[in-house]
Amino acid sequence: MADPKGFLTTPRQEWPRRPVEERVRDWDEVYVPGGLLPIISEQADRCMDCGVPFCHEACPLGNLIPEWNDLVSREDWRAAAERLHATNNFPEFTGRLCPAPCEAGCVLAINQPAVTIKNVECAIADKAWEEGFAAPAPPDRLSGRTIAVIGSGPTGLAAAQQLTRAGHTVAVYERDDRVGGLMRYGIPAFKMEKHHLERRVEQMRAEGTRFRTSTTVGRDVDAAELRSRYDAVVIATGATAWRELPVPGRDLAGIHQAMEYLPLANRVCEGDLERSPLSAEERHVIIVGGGDTGADCLGTAVRERAASVTQLDIYRKPGSERDEESEPWPTYPKLYRLSAAHEEAGALVMAPAAEADARLFAASTLRFEGDEEGRVRGLHLVEVDAERRPVPGTERTLPADLVLLALGFSGPDQGDGIIAQLGLELEPRGTIARGPDFGTNVPGVFAAGDAARGQSLIVWAIAEGRAVAASVDRCLTGGTSRLPAPIGPYDRPITV
Repeated sequence: MADPKGFLTTPRQEWPRRPVEERVRDWDEVYVPGGLLPIISEQADRCMDCGVPFCHEACPLGNLIPEWNDLVSREDWRAAAERLHATNNFPEFTGRLCPAPCEAGCVLAINQPAVTIKNVECAIADKAWEEGFAAPAPPDRLSGRTIAVIGSGPTGLAAAQQLTRAGHTVAVYERDDRVGGLMRYGIPAFKMEKHHLERRVEQMRAEGTRFRTSTTVGRDVDAAELRSRYDAVVIATGATAWRELPVPGRDLAGIHQAMEYLPLANRVCEGDLERSPLSAEERHVIIVGGGDTGADCLGTAVRERAASVTQLDIYRKPGSERDEESEPWPTYPKLYRLSAAHEEAGALVMAPAAEADARLFAASTLRFEGDEEGRVRGLHLVEVDAERRPVPGTERTLPADLVLLALGFSGPDQGDGIIAQLGLELEPRGTIARGPDFGTNVPGVFAAGDAARGQSLIVWAIAEGRAVAASVDRCLTGGTSRLPAPIGPYDRPITV
């Protein structure tokens, strides 16, 4: 604890964003380049090094937050990077994409703004790359065991890196043409530029991990045949079965799932396309769904120069302060938060019919209307109460040329053949069933991440990858493993 009074004397200060007018003209990250390091040491000083650090418990990775806060305040970046990487394979991902449940569990957050844990984490990760503290760590010797990991999202990559470093030969199978899963084609570049992903993949290649892209297991390769070729298989395909909106007019042209829209915009950034076939340019866009994926669509539509863009959230507008009765500290509270995309849409007045940040709260879709050619032209909505019941007299229509459904995901895609070919058992909600060791009903086949847990956060995905790696390592080496297992398959976030 470098400054015992830091939490009393230093106010919270976050990584500043670039001006809206500047950042919406490109796809670069929204933050001011180099704007974090000048403030981060003082922000780390705000950590109280409390006796019981609830930030550890709130983070499924068990990040050693007070330790690396103290090291950053002393500007010992090498030691800070070592402590950070001891629990997190990809801190530059979580430092940009995680909603930071650790900050909700910060003891300082009981009566003051929390320590900027997420910003400190990101600063350490970026400094580690700049200073060469993130060198490849290949194993000293190989075990002779082989493992196939299906899926290259954060769970698959974390599992693969841990198992490779333990000495096993690991091949990662990815259906897309590039590694990264949703981090590659789902997350917009303005939230995380892809060079962060590329250098981790290169690090893993240097350590010995092998990648098989453009290979859909279940179609290009039979899943059962793959199991026969490897000593173990880890299924980390994610929850890619998107939820539908069964209302009249859903079959009209111009209504698409968010994950049909976002990958095309990312491919434009990758140079694969000159223009997205679903570009929002000069179109009236409505996004149905109030979560992070909806916000990603919002920021993308703004950059594609939509004529207007409105986001519908079925929930009522949350307050700005924690409700101590329903969401007491240290749980993660549902608060009114202004993402970069909402700030942009509000500043540019992109949604005249909505509130200042382009969102319409407590709004439910009734039906779509179309033109004579079968294209969507409007969305009928109604205001709902806290029980999601329509409020009489509140129905209205918004113009819509492009509708994006961002309603979340229900589980793994069963259409790719993996589940049927392996004969995997499923939970009632559609996720892959597994036991306390992450193993499925098929010997040697393990399931981790959103495919088994259900839709969750990136920090839980990485924790799942690290934990399933420890289970696979124990299975292959006879019951012992040096790999850490931060969570169990039945662990869940802190709740009341």
